[in-house]
Amino acid sequence: MAKHAVIIGGGPAGLMAAEALLAAGVAVDLYDSMPSVGRKFLMAGRGGLNITHSEPPELFLARYGDARQHATDWLKALGPQDLRDWVHGLGVATFIGTSGRVFPAEMKAAPLLRAWLHRLREQGLRIHVRHRWMGWAADSSLIFETPMGEVKTQADATILALGGGSWPQLGSDGNWQDLLRERSVDLAPLQPSNCGFDIAWSDHLRGRFAGAALKNIAASFDGVTRQGEAIVTEHGIEGGLIYALSASLRDEIARSGRATLHLDLLPNHAIDEVTKALAKRGSRSLSSHLKSSFSLSGAKTALIHECATASERDDPVTLAARIKSLPLKITAPRPIAEAISSAGGVKLDALDDRLMVKSHPGLFCAGEMLDWEAPTGGYLLTACFASGLVAGKGSAAWLRDCHLK
Repeated sequence: MAKHAVIIGGGPAGLMAAEALLAAGVAVDLYDSMPSVGRKFLMAGRGGLNITHSEPPELFLARYGDARQHATDWLKALGPQDLRDWVHGLGVATFIGTSGRVFPAEMKAAPLLRAWLHRLREQGLRIHVRHRWMGWAADSSLIFETPMGEVKTQADATILALGGGSWPQLGSDGNWQDLLRERSVDLAPLQPSNCGFDIAWSDHLRGRFAGAALKNIAASFDGVTRQGEAIVTEHGIEGGLIYALSASLRDEIARSGRATLHLDLLPNHAIDEVTKALAKRGSRSLSSHLKSSFSLSGAKTALIHECATASERDDPVTLAARIKSLPLKITAPRPIAEAISSAGGVKLDALDDRLMVKSHPGLFCAGEMLDWEAPTGGYLLTACFASGLVAGKGSAAWLRDCHLK
């Protein structure tokens, strides 16, 4: 008798798991609570779908922090170049941007998703939308809440790819946590990742500069420095540069209640150069001198006034030090619903190397609902695809082994 698998969650991890199972001859039904699949994937591609990154493997793997070994195992199944080749197989060309990030030629997620879904349906995938998973019945069947009422289905293997807790309006609401706790699956609390942070701005800065971009700056925390861009927000600061340091900032706030992030507003200028230029200010206003000497204006100048005292601004040596290392008092991460992604979820040591829950044979987990995190830049998406492939192949192998028995 043909084996039947159920996948719950229609993001990249769930769809990749479906592809692996279908290739192994397993009948697959995929369920999603939203009106269509891949909604967060499409949202991620609105500003240009960053599929993966082209940097060397050692640098790439280092982005996964404490989960590096697990990510290494997943990426053996589907690494960055493998993922690009897979995208090309869907008829979508890719290119490497100046930052090393990899994008589809059209920059959009929709053409890729359309081609993928067309291929999966041709291979036999059955997709059921507006089906919210509600757990298990007494007979171990899966329960779904639908607009037409409750639906139950049996599965020989189940893969959960339900996402984390960020962007709940797109389906990743984290409601699966209680269902897995009831089954004693070991979970780490969900936390915001790749997120912005709160800073107690003055009314002046908040009112005048919320939404302003901070381009060509560097940020440092805990011995790590990154260069890029950020955005001043009504509540504090966010953007790719901040996301790269968000895990360590969040963890420090959890430990001590606060963290101090340092911005270098002139990363391409040595401090001695800045000091000498500031000493030539003469009678000009500070804002005028900063603009003429370094093209510093707008939000950057406002931050100097915000974070340096009047006496510090009057002394060239002290002011140069502030411009090169401006302290921002971070008070809290923004809520998880606003974050790009989340950390926490199903603990990795609760899973075997096929991503099957050790205490529940036949139950597999993949994607962002696992306890790992990575910065933006293609690392998140690559590992979601790769973990989905591992879970899909692992569940197919498990079903085959069960059949042989």
